[in-house]
Amino acid sequence: MPNLLDAKQVKAALKDFPEWELEKTSIERVFEFDDFSAAIDFVNGIAELAEEHDHHPDIDIRYSKVRIILSTHSKGGLTELDFELAERIGNLVDA
Repeated sequence: MPNLLDAKQVKAALKDFPEWELEKTSIERVFEFDDFSAAIDFVNGIAELAEEHDHHPDIDIRYSKVRIILSTHSKGGLTELDFELAERIGNLVDA
């Protein structure tokens, strides 16, 4: 299990993820889609990634908007796993 990142490491990592916002001990991003079906397809893609990497985000679905919250709950904050998953989630919408 990766180590908890300190504030300096988090700040440095966020430079590569300008779409993600720091919220205390997590990072989050809202994705917007054309309709509910597209949002659910995206969430299903995230579910596959999460299972593959055994790292599961919090997901909030509001019709065509999907908010993803990443944090390593077992560590009480952010680790490399969160930024790795953020990158993979971003690749789903950029593909």
